[in-house]
Amino acid sequence: MSHNDFKNKKSMQFGASTMTTGADVVVQSLINCGVTNVFGYPGGATIPLHQAFTRYRDKIRVILPRHEQGAGFAAQGYARVTGEVGVCTTTSGPGATNIITAIDDAKLDSVPIVVITGQVNLNAIGADSFQETPITEVCRCITKHHYLVDDTDDLARIVAEAIYVAKSGRPGPVLIDVPKNVLVSQCYPNFDQPFNLPGYEAANPGQIDRQLIGQIVEKINKSQRPMILSGGGVTTSDATELLKKIVDKTGVPVATTMPGLASFPRDDENCLGMAGMHGTYCANQAIRNCDLLLVLGARFSDRVAAVPSKFAPNAYVVHFDVDPSEFNKVKKVKATVCGDLKDSLSALLETIETEYVPVDLAHWKTQLREWNELHPVCYQLTEVEEKEDLIIPQMAIEELSKATQDKDVIVTTGVGQHQLWTTLFYHFNKPRTWLSSCGLGTMGFGLPSAIGAKVARPDATVIAIEGDGSLQMNIQEMATCVTEHIPVKLLLVNNQHLGNVVQWEDMFFGRNRANTYLGDINDPENCGKGDGYHLTKRYPDYVAIAKGYGWDAVVVEKRSEYPAALKQMLESPGPFMIDLRIPYCGHVLPMIPPGCSVEDIKVEK
Repeated sequence: MSHNDFKNKKSMQFGASTMTTGADVVVQSLINCGVTNVFGYPGGATIPLHQAFTRYRDKIRVILPRHEQGAGFAAQGYARVTGEVGVCTTTSGPGATNIITAIDDAKLDSVPIVVITGQVNLNAIGADSFQETPITEVCRCITKHHYLVDDTDDLARIVAEAIYVAKSGRPGPVLIDVPKNVLVSQCYPNFDQPFNLPGYEAANPGQIDRQLIGQIVEKINKSQRPMILSGGGVTTSDATELLKKIVDKTGVPVATTMPGLASFPRDDENCLGMAGMHGTYCANQAIRNCDLLLVLGARFSDRVAAVPSKFAPNAYVVHFDVDPSEFNKVKKVKATVCGDLKDSLSALLETIETEYVPVDLAHWKTQLREWNELHPVCYQLTEVEEKEDLIIPQMAIEELSKATQDKDVIVTTGVGQHQLWTTLFYHFNKPRTWLSSCGLGTMGFGLPSAIGAKVARPDATVIAIEGDGSLQMNIQEMATCVTEHIPVKLLLVNNQHLGNVVQWEDMFFGRNRANTYLGDINDPENCGKGDGYHLTKRYPDYVAIAKGYGWDAVVVEKRSEYPAALKQMLESPGPFMIDLRIPYCGHVLPMIPPGCSVEDIKVEK
């Protein structure tokens, strides 16, 4: 897409001959660009913008979160499930700084959002004015592009540019910082201004190298142990169907990264599950032993390739990506294909259809089955759990997966053990149904991103799987679900600990508890002296909190209680939470310890 192909559409409430405020220009420009939902928290600097929104209520909805970070993650949820740009707004100063984490999160996971922040008047900038923060400077290295608007006449162009930049090429966050006097000043809006993005066009890849694609197919023809590693870029570029056709044609096995979890159907016979630190034993062994590895839209994160020299050490590695800066940044590869994955995989599929020579992969597939049978993705109840009918998260998530496979369901998570158990035990078979903070690892992501997903896909059932530590980071967004009539579901994996950190304490720090217990500091669990199953007391009462916000909620501690509660949650018309009270001794396994390779993988506690 070129700059000139992107139009600020003419569905305008006023023409260029009508004098109007900067705030109205911003709102009309968003509407012209196809934006129908905005997640915004008002404040002094953005009062004019929110007043303008009220004049366009028939065309654009503003959802009021209860914290600016919630607005940012909701915008991400909207963007991740639609592929379109999510838009959020904050006021200046603390409002702007509160959304920084969501901006950084979007940058690391390549999510297209536009963040519009208010700013003090132009003549007050630099004077340490009330609620002044130089947010464009603060966010310079965590945005794809950013603007400090100093002329009302530029607003229409800047909003359209921001939407275009956020979505094109490698998606990412764009920040527009608008001083209050720019919002209240009047102008004759020009929605036909050409873009002013010198050099940006050159950053977008050109034609796919067909000769190189042919050479890659030759490598596939000769490979005895081929593998594909599917990353988040496959979903982002809407190339999931192309990948499925390539695999159906060639039989090449697929592992995914965490962002790429829903890019290839988990129940497909050629899917090995997620690779990396907490990936499946089979996927990790397959990458270690393959002789050809096609890496699609992934960036060799340290959570996947902790020791790059030992990652696919004997393979001919080909890296496909839209961003050339990722090539050879972490892992030295043999060949690179730069371009949108939809174009690259289309070219690859076309060449496979004419030049692919079927290869007998029976021996390789037998080896993969043996690895999977040696250490399958499964769980085993302890004697205490069996005797006392205790619910465990692996079983709860697996049963949730089974109960929702024939439904239109989107799953979001926070960050922690619950997130990792979800990657293992929930089977994602459709793209854009898995939302999680993968790069930045932000606790509190699950609930607000579920809000954005539900706004984007109101007919889908949206379920946030959260840990109790993670939920508390953005628990206030329970109010948003009720007041804005956004009926998401919440499976709270509650062990009253920061479970992932506890696991590291158990494995690498002699079980020494250091501020990882979320209850009373005088409880024995605070010093690691509990039995792993029974807490001295439960704190806080999440069901009471949920009901205080207007949710329906139930407690589940026994396996026998779970089926009825799950059915009740899925059938509930409004926001519903299951407080899943689990033992706190569980570990997420397999695990490749930090700084280690697959040969050091731990498969049992």
